[in-house]
Amino acid sequence: MSTSQQTSTSTLPASTLPTSTATRPSGLPTIASYVPPTAADAPANKVSWPADPARAVLLVHDMQNHFVDVFPRGQEPLASVVPRIRQLREAATAAGIPVVFTCQPGDQDPAERALLTDFWGPGLSAAGGAPDVVAELAPTSEDTVLTKWRYSAFQRTPLRELMREWGRDQLLITGVYAHIGCQVTATEAFMDDVQAFLVADAVADFSRDDHASALSYAARRCARVLDTDQLLTELGDGSRESATETDTAGLDALRDRVAALLGEPAESIDYDDNLVDLGLDSIRLMSLVESTVAAGTTVSFAELSETPTVRSWHAVLQH
Repeated sequence: MSTSQQTSTSTLPASTLPTSTATRPSGLPTIASYVPPTAADAPANKVSWPADPARAVLLVHDMQNHFVDVFPRGQEPLASVVPRIRQLREAATAAGIPVVFTCQPGDQDPAERALLTDFWGPGLSAAGGAPDVVAELAPTSEDTVLTKWRYSAFQRTPLRELMREWGRDQLLITGVYAHIGCQVTATEAFMDDVQAFLVADAVADFSRDDHASALSYAARRCARVLDTDQLLTELGDGSRESATETDTAGLDALRDRVAALLGEPAESIDYDDNLVDLGLDSIRLMSLVESTVAAGTTVSFAELSETPTVRSWHAVLQH
């Protein structure tokens, strides 16, 4: 772990999961068992960003005893959600993807907690292991643990600065609760030009309706929604390395075609530049679609117009 990580983060220990909800604050509901919705239950994604191990950070959001203890133990959704998060965490570690945990502190000062008290009461108690990450997902010395103060994992934390330091611009979101912190984090990621991925079956919520609502909002407004198997395939297939590392020639060839359409030097176009901002219009885009189809690749105007960058188009054309 780098020096900057050590000074920017704090580590919270994990402990055994409690079996009683007697001490939970009244602000959190008792959650009934439900089968988690999947990515197939959400509306079609508006974006087709490929998850890239060289660009991604895995976020394990608020998986603390305080928040997990309100779910029925040994039942859905946690019966499948926790193992999926663990599976993603292991895959991320194997692929060299940074893993970040967010954890709210116990016994928060009322001035620090502020408006959260109005909605959720005094918050976590430091007693009884409530602030700790659940034992099944206990952070290791290789992980980064951030103290979290608001819904978003970006608010009052160094998460964005760490991602810039690591050269990462994709956030893979797991944890609780889907329609609160997970959704708000995905929204804020979008607003700061970070590609957010909400892992549909690796998040949990107050109810199936709340869970489904979070997936729907994310897919339509700020993120790509996918399931654990999809994400593992994209991150862990040894035959598919990052396009930025193994297919520079293909990216450059596509950039040359785009540069010719725009009448600009290829060197002036970055793989991640918004091509609409550079002057791409519907006529030029349609010309590119027609030439691509003529070359034997099935692609639509809508697919290319969703995310008009050379890198995204290259990923679409590879499928």
